[in-house]
Parts: sequence; C-alpha cells; structure tokens
Amino acid sequence: MSHSTRTSAAERRDARAAASAPAEDGAFPHRQIVTILAGLMVAMFLAALDQTVVSTAIRTIADDLQGYDLQAWATTSFLITSTIATPLYGKLSDIYGRRPFYLFAIAVFVLGSVLCGIAESMYQLAAYRAVQGIGAGGLMSLALAIIGDIVPPRQRSRYQGYFMAVFGTSSVLGPVIGGFFAGQTSLLGMDGWRWIFLVNVPLGALAFAAVFRVLHLPHERREHRIDWPGALALVTFLVPLLVVAEQGRLWGWTSGRALACYLIGAAGFVLFVVAERAFRDDALLPLRLFRNRSFTVSGLGSIVMGAGMFGGLLLLPQYLQIVQGSSATVAGLQMIPLVAGIMTGAMSSGIAISKTGRYKAFPLIGIALMTAALLAMSVAVGAETSIWTLVPLMVLLGLGLGFNFQPVILAVQNAVSPREMGVATSSVTFFRQMGGTIGTAAFLSLLFTRLPVDIEESLTEAAAEDPRVAQALQSDRLQAGTDLSDTSFIQDLPDYLALPFRTGFSDSIDLVFLIAAGVVAVGFVVFLFLPQLALSDKSGIQARQAARQTAGAPDGDDAGEQVTQAVGAAAPTSTPPPVGRPGDAATAEDPQRS
Repeated sequence: MSHSTRTSAAERRDARAAASAPAEDGAFPHRQIVTILAGLMVAMFLAALDQTVVSTAIRTIADDLQGYDLQAWATTSFLITSTIATPLYGKLSDIYGRRPFYLFAIAVFVLGSVLCGIAESMYQLAAYRAVQGIGAGGLMSLALAIIGDIVPPRQRSRYQGYFMAVFGTSSVLGPVIGGFFAGQTSLLGMDGWRWIFLVNVPLGALAFAAVFRVLHLPHERREHRIDWPGALALVTFLVPLLVVAEQGRLWGWTSGRALACYLIGAAGFVLFVVAERAFRDDALLPLRLFRNRSFTVSGLGSIVMGAGMFGGLLLLPQYLQIVQGSSATVAGLQMIPLVAGIMTGAMSSGIAISKTGRYKAFPLIGIALMTAALLAMSVAVGAETSIWTLVPLMVLLGLGLGFNFQPVILAVQNAVSPREMGVATSSVTFFRQMGGTIGTAAFLSLLFTRLPVDIEESLTEAAAEDPRVAQALQSDRLQAGTDLSDTSFIQDLPDYLALPFRTGFSDSIDLVFLIAAGVVAVGFVVFLFLPQLALSDKSGIQARQAARQTAGAPDGDDAGEQVTQAVGAAAPTSTPPPVGRPGDAATAEDPQRS
C-alpha cells in the first residue's frame, strides 16, 4: 500500500510538472502563463504588502519601542540585506534554476516576519528585519526573471496588468491593514502592531504552496564557480557606507569613525572589482555586462531613481501622521492617489509599449513627472496644508513611478543574453535597491539632523508672538526638539504648542523633498543615453532552446563555447559572452527541472 501511495504521489507530481512545461517550440500558451503568474502573484503580494504595511506603521512601532530616532535602522537593515541578497539570487538561479531559490526566499521571509513580531526593542527589530530582507531580496527579482523566461519582451506588457493589480491591491490594503493593526492597543494578547508581521505567516504558507505546485520550468544545469569572495566584498563595500550615512549626523561626517567607514567601504569596492575580474563569467556581477549600454544606463539610472523614490515614499506617510495628525489607517487611505497614479502609469506604458515596441520615452517622462511632483511638494507641504492640495501631486509622483518600473527592466532583459536573464534582472533590481538603501539612510539622516534646528527655530518664533508658548518653554514643558524618541506627545499638545512642532517638521521635510527632486532629476540625463532596441519576439526559454538547436550537439571542449555564442546570437541586441577557457562558459547538459 505504501509503495502504491508513493507511486501515486510521484505520478501526480510528474503530471503537474508536465502540465506546466512549455510546448516543443518553447512557447507557453496563455493558460499556462496565467497559471504560473498566479503562483508568482501570491509571493509578490507578500513582499509588496509588507513594504506598504511597515512604511505606514513604522512611526507607531518606533514610538512604542521608544526609538523614533532609531527607525532608520529598521528600514536600512532590511534594505541592506535585501540589496546584497538580490544579485546572489539572480546568479544562483541562472545556475541551479529559479524554483528552489524562490521557495527558499519565501521561507526565510516568513521566518524573519515571525521574529519581527516578537521584537522587544528597535535594535532587535532592525536585526530581524535584516533576516526578513534576505528573503525579500529574491521575491521581486526572481519573479521578474521568471516572467522573462516565459514571455517574449514584445508580449510582456500584455501580462503586466496582473503584476500591477498585485501592487495596486497591496498598496491600498497594506496601509489600511497596517493602520488597523497599529491602531489596536492589544489584539489577542499582543500589541496590535506585531500582527503587521505575523500576518505574513499564513500568507507566506499560501505563497509557498502555490509556487511549489505551479512553478516547473525547464532548466539547464551548467558548470560553475560560486563567487563567495565577491559577495563578501560587496558586504564590505556597502555596509560601512550605509552605517556612516545613518550615524554621520551623530559622529560628525569627518570624525574618525566616519573616515574609517569610508576607507573600509573603498577597500570593499576595490576587492569587489578584483573578485569580479577573477571570476569572469562566474562572477556575481560579470563586469562584461557593463559593455552593454542598455545594462549600464539602466543600472546607473536605477540607482538615482531608487534614491529619490524611497526618499519620497518614506516621508509622505510620516508627514501625514506627524504634521497632519492622521492616524496610521487614515494615512494609508490618504496615499491611495499615489497608488492610483502608479497603476495608471504602469498600465498605460505597458499597453503603449506592447503596441509600438518603443520603451525609451517612458523613463524620461516618468522622471520628469517625479521631479515636478517632488519640487511642488517641497513648496506646497506645510504645517497647515490641506490634504486636497497634495492629491494631484501624489498622483503625479505615482505616474512617474509607474512609467519607470517595467520599461527599465524590459530594456535590460531585451538587451542581454537569455542565459543571463536572472543575473541581469537581479542586477538592475539590485542597483535600484542600492540607490533606495543609500537614499533612505541619507534622507532620514538629513531629516533628523535638521529637525532639532527647525523645531527650535519654530518654537523661538512662536514664543516671540505668543506668551503662552514662551511660558511653556520657560517652565520646561517643552524641550526644543531634543527628544524625538516618541513623537506621539505632539498630538496631545494644545494647538498653540503643537503648531510650532508641526511647522518644524514641515520645514525639515520640505528640504528633503527638494534634495530628492534634485537627485531624481539627474536620472533624466542618464536615461537620455538609453538605446531604443527592437523588442525580441522570443521568450528566454525559446531563445535558449533556439541556441541549443543552432549549436547542435558537438563533442569535446568546444561544446560549451558554441552554445554560449549561439545564445548571444539568439538575442541579437545583447553583448555575447567572450570565448574563454573550457569551463568558463556555460556547458549544455541534460535539461533538469527546477
């Protein structure tokens, strides 16, 4: 009986894998693509929901853990680990297949969520968010790489709506869910905000089951070396720079500790370049990819865009809660115009690209809209600004973000060899996250550097005009911006005392918006150099299959080199890998299922 049961289970597993396999020509019919997308969408919803939930509720969490001025650690630690893990996922999935690493990413993300739910301090929360980030690094980049595997670039926009539906739904539901939990003093015997993380457990189990069931893609195992030295050097490069970006305001930007971080980061960068040169095609980030102009321009543009994007997205919810006095739930609902703009921009650009085959204009238009929105916010945002004044500006910012997301990824996937779909996609995602990580640390550091100064100036001006404020200052009722570990006291102050604090916050946020606009504007110049290439009509799997047929089945050491060159020919817009030593290039082995 047990043997029969095992046989039956194996047969069912094989049947599911066969049902998910492409046709002989490597093409996936619409129904199969939608089936695979369903599994990916659940996992992407998990990652997207977490970002919006936490960003809206972070102020409540930080206040409860007595660490409002330490909140950058919780955000930055997540971004550091997800940024570093992203290129690793891309490279390893190119070698071993997407499925095992996607399942691993989901499992680690859920583990990190459980740990975040039991955190007792901001430092613990930051450490557990780092664990969560290791999983999150694979959820987005691998999903985009899988889409590149199964859908040709020209048709990819046809399925873009599914992903935008996920982002839109999570962006609307996330702040509402986050606000609901953050607004509960206690729920089932635990602080309400802890359920923001614990809710990921059932969602993660569903995502794991869905991906395990539907994701069965053909994959070629190839000879490889794992670039662990490059990964270690990348950590050495990024972490010190991010630490000094966070702590520089306290240490002093030219202090001994800051200078030590600069030197360690510079040494890490040199070691990273050396490691990538030594590992050649097996490198975590093969340096020859930078000879591809589409890849280089998209990478640089993504760094700039990521920095400005995270600067804007992090500050808006905090402005709405601290200055406008909105609850976390209300602040989430007030962000809906931004979400609507993102969905509209992404959907409209996707439809236009599908019809015309041209994508270059959209990043340029998107950056122009983002710059205009951030500039307008730096002027319009104030202590008494109406939320309706911000609505059109949030829509404008959302449109700009929507115009940038898919076209940049599409340009890179279309321009590289299909055998490098994973590393190329994850690299651009990595550049965007790196920009976001640096931008987040820098902008929050700037915000907290300016806050005490701006609040003190605002209180001084208010005291000169209102004797009640002067009396409160003399009686030590107020401490002029010296304690920002808990901002909830502002909502308990009478209006004449709360207004100077809100004015100080607004002045500081205005400055950050202005600088973010300048950073984003640099991206316009970068994307001017993005080439407009013809979109391929072959998916990644079809292109790899065509490469095998072109190469035939030669014997000897030349087999791997011929297959690699044939892959380059199947993607005529790519920079084909150079012919190297046997074992440096990929070798064509028997297909295995990932």
